[in-house]
Amino acid sequence: MVHLKKEQTLSPVSRSNSKKQRFKKIAGWFHLWLGLISGLVFFIMGLTGAIYSFQPELSRLTQSYITVKDEGKPYLPASQLRAIAARQLPDKKATRMLFRSRGESVIVHFIKKNEYYWAAFLNPYTGEVLKVQDMDTEFFRFILRGHMYLWLPQEIGHVVVSACMIIFTIIVISGIILWWPRNKAARKNSFKIKWGASPKRLNYDLHNILGFYASWVLIFIVTTGLAWSFEGVMNAEYWLFSGGKTRPKPPVFVSKKTDTANKITNVIDKIHAEARAAYPGNERYQLRLPATDTAAYQVIMYLEEGKYSKADNLYFNQYTAERFQPKAWGLYADANAGEKANRMTYDIHTGGIAGLPGRILVFFTGLIAASLPITGFYIWWGKKNKKKKKAPAMAQKQKQQMAVVE
Repeated sequence: MVHLKKEQTLSPVSRSNSKKQRFKKIAGWFHLWLGLISGLVFFIMGLTGAIYSFQPELSRLTQSYITVKDEGKPYLPASQLRAIAARQLPDKKATRMLFRSRGESVIVHFIKKNEYYWAAFLNPYTGEVLKVQDMDTEFFRFILRGHMYLWLPQEIGHVVVSACMIIFTIIVISGIILWWPRNKAARKNSFKIKWGASPKRLNYDLHNILGFYASWVLIFIVTTGLAWSFEGVMNAEYWLFSGGKTRPKPPVFVSKKTDTANKITNVIDKIHAEARAAYPGNERYQLRLPATDTAAYQVIMYLEEGKYSKADNLYFNQYTAERFQPKAWGLYADANAGEKANRMTYDIHTGGIAGLPGRILVFFTGLIAASLPITGFYIWWGKKNKKKKKAPAMAQKQKQQMAVVE
């Protein structure tokens, strides 16, 4: 007699179903154990991401020094604003100046990696110092550090978060696979939460159905997080969208003194005026100050309110105000599809790419993401306890059966 394997005796449809069940079982194993391992990180990143999605609005409501009265007149010269800020923190070096709108303060940042991060908030019309803030103690900076580094030292936190971004990708994809209904009958109950069901069933629906809806946003959040975590992902994105081109490095320009350089006073004001003249009516931009004696000024002019991807990068000699012309990462209009895709990473991650509705969507997605480790844990815990209760019951039943036989 020829002995056939079990799968060989099944019909093609049965074999297909068997493979699907095995595939779902594997996906379920990864979803469960990776979820248990990274659940706390998933919770932290979801909650902090939700809070930070409304950082601009919440800051204006809670931090009075951010807003000023629009006096309808020109700002003080950039050189004067920088000098006023520098007097507040004489032992630190100013690194950039942020201009947001005519009704908001100008912020001068003092940043030195792994040492300090301070900010001076100034009234741009009068030069009044509204606030000098250690940004490492500021609430939203605290939230951002939790989101990016889990409040660990940056070098360690970056590695942990990067590894978790890979795990989250697997969790999201495996979650969609597990949700996918077996048939049309099951599909009817896969989109709506049964609010009147038992607590156990309600918890299952909250995890399963809310997780499914959130997954389609989370997949974009996670992949953009991967791009930040791994330069190779950013390079691959550029290569894909640019048609196979290698991603260029950010431009580096060398500022040199010339014979005419000594005749120019307050170069920063000349640069500021030139940038403003080239973008009339644009009030949202930043001036990045030279970090060394040979570095260049960089002016980033944001072209669309609430977004960071659509921006023009202007570079100037710090001694002569001569404009440098970059081959890449310069004007948005000159960017290819690969560069534009890279630039959009932050806006996609925060939902800003779709304006306020996008950030609202990311807010609710973050809250759902924070809830998934909790509801998922209760599902696992319930099944574990069920097995424990079932084992003694089965043993008792077997004893009773043995007693009858005897």
